[in-house]
Amino acid sequence: MEATKAETHLLALKGVSKRFGPLQALTGVDFEVDAGEVVALVGDNGAGKSTLVKAIAGVQLSDEGTFYIHGDAVTISSPQDATRLGITTVYQDLALCDNLDIVANLYLGTEPYADGAARAFGYIDETAMEKRSVDLLSSLAVTTIGDVRAHVASLSGGQRQAVAIARSLLGEPSVVLLDEPTAALGVAQTQQVLNLIGRLRERGLGVVIISHNLADVFDVADRIVVLRLGRRVATFDVRGASHEDVVAAITGAEFGSEEDEES
Repeated sequence: MEATKAETHLLALKGVSKRFGPLQALTGVDFEVDAGEVVALVGDNGAGKSTLVKAIAGVQLSDEGTFYIHGDAVTISSPQDATRLGITTVYQDLALCDNLDIVANLYLGTEPYADGAARAFGYIDETAMEKRSVDLLSSLAVTTIGDVRAHVASLSGGQRQAVAIARSLLGEPSVVLLDEPTAALGVAQTQQVLNLIGRLRERGLGVVIISHNLADVFDVADRIVVLRLGRRVATFDVRGASHEDVVAAITGAEFGSEEDEES
């Protein structure tokens, strides 16, 4: 059924299913995220989290289901479609080039050309790129990076994650998908990334994170959506949920929680 304007979400999915041969990876999954909201997508390995995010990102097409942006049905059949609709994804491997500096990584493949005669010779506008890089990192309060001309190879895990997230914002998206953004980070670096996610929310973006770390999820998310065996089985408001509630939904154990906590 078409979403009405009264119940419009920034991004909504209805009845998304995906099969890989005999494996039913997703079955009739509904999902939604609003502007200025962080939604955590959790579940055991094989629950369907990555499949769902790849469908949103246009990397892996769903077999069934409808996608909505601001209540309007849209088609996402490629990463280009997702980008055009304001959806960007930061994958766990970050896809950064260690041999390039931060500015070059932020603009890789989207470098602006210089104006005037220099444009005819294919010169890129390094000055504008550097200024925008500094402004963008400053707007995200990324204070741990002092030199945007530093090579990415010299950065810590938290700094690399900050660069990848900053790069995803160059196109002014409205939805950011983050795949395990705190994986393999130390305590201080993890907190830096969680703070950065909070600033994405403050900018009015809809943020979706996949994470196995429930401590991080409870620290930064507004809602938690649980997938189990390809189905959405529970939704929690972090203000009224416990770790035990979420673990019970993930594992299928019975701790007195309802199948779906969403109000």
